[in-house]
Amino acid sequence: STVNSKASSGGEEEASAMRTKTLGESGYSGEVKRGQAILVAYLIATLDLTFLFMQVGVMPYLAKSLGLDSVGFGYLQTTFGVLQLVGGPIFGRFADKFGTRAALVLSCASGSAFFLLLSISTSIPLLFLSRLPAVFMHGLPGAQKVITDLTAPSQRADALGKLGLCFGMGIIIGSALGGVLSTKFGIFVPTYFGLVGNLINTMIATVWIPLQAKPKSDHRDTENSTSQSGSVFSIREILRLMKIPGVMEIFIVKVFAGLPIGLFLVMFSIISMDFFGLEAVESGYLMSYFGVLQMVIQGLVVGKLTNHCTERTLLRLSVFVFIGVGLGMALMRTVWHYCIVAVPLTFAFSTLGTITDSILTKAVPSSDTGTMLGICASVQPLTRTIGPTIGGVLYRQFGVSSFGYLQLIVNIGLFIYLLKSKIPLREVKN
Repeated sequence: STVNSKASSGGEEEASAMRTKTLGESGYSGEVKRGQAILVAYLIATLDLTFLFMQVGVMPYLAKSLGLDSVGFGYLQTTFGVLQLVGGPIFGRFADKFGTRAALVLSCASGSAFFLLLSISTSIPLLFLSRLPAVFMHGLPGAQKVITDLTAPSQRADALGKLGLCFGMGIIIGSALGGVLSTKFGIFVPTYFGLVGNLINTMIATVWIPLQAKPKSDHRDTENSTSQSGSVFSIREILRLMKIPGVMEIFIVKVFAGLPIGLFLVMFSIISMDFFGLEAVESGYLMSYFGVLQMVIQGLVVGKLTNHCTERTLLRLSVFVFIGVGLGMALMRTVWHYCIVAVPLTFAFSTLGTITDSILTKAVPSSDTGTMLGICASVQPLTRTIGPTIGGVLYRQFGVSSFGYLQLIVNIGLFIYLLKSKIPLREVKN
């Protein structure tokens, strides 16, 4: 009897050990697959941004060759901005309802349609028509959605920050490659590369991105979720997220803290020629410098800071640094002054974007992170839409220093607000 009891006990222990080993192997396998999917998301974002910046450099020359003047080109850029602005929240809703893979495939397929129409744009109407697929071209928010779904809240800011590496590489490689291809082989060649590249991106997303990456929602998420109710185009369901405690406050800080510098960057091509007296090649070098700063600061520095500081502290720090940036911009007179100011500017801009995205995705139910990221992605198109008008008035009436003073005043107000207000944040300790 004793022997049988010991044998039975030994069998149970062996079975328990086997179950533990199986669970451990399963967990390890899941971690590997999550890591692979995140790396693929970084790859898709890098390629998407590279192709986008390839056409950004070519577009002015293509528009000019078709007889479009500077005013018409402004309308073309505004059209692109409005489509991106409207499409951001809709794309996010689509990701929540149909999954991240479907959303990324839609984005890459839209990119293919965009470059196909651009490659056959032999008239001004066709050139404007080529902008239409931009409503669903959101590769970066799609990659953010993958990362948000596959990372723990404590790791999210660091993982989102590494997308800065993708953004910097996209600026540097895309701008250089677009210029070389258009100069040596013709103005339409970069569009052919963009078309083929987006088709490859579509296949990568189909094969490597999980069908449904997000975890199952808990009770709190089910109560507040908007993703399963209403249509993809429901404005009411999108606006419901703004009523969640803390969301509207953080979103307002996100929009207004970076708005003055956004207006400056929209006008930068004109400022670099008129105020700094730069040639086209020198402007390209300056953009590459900005891209390298973006890669280093957002990809490496911001991630390290998230391991040592709370998100509330980093949010206040970014706004405080923006105050110094505003003062520096108000006093700068040469391009070398701007190169110095660009370092804290990039730090504040990168930190603000990464931290606010992280905070807002934690504030909403996990089933609505796509919609929230789509709303966040609409901030830059909003700046591109209103920027040429407001920025043009500021530059003509008050000069470059007006952007700095506006940056200074707005962020002093926001910093005081952040110090005094008690915005509810879902802080997650590492």
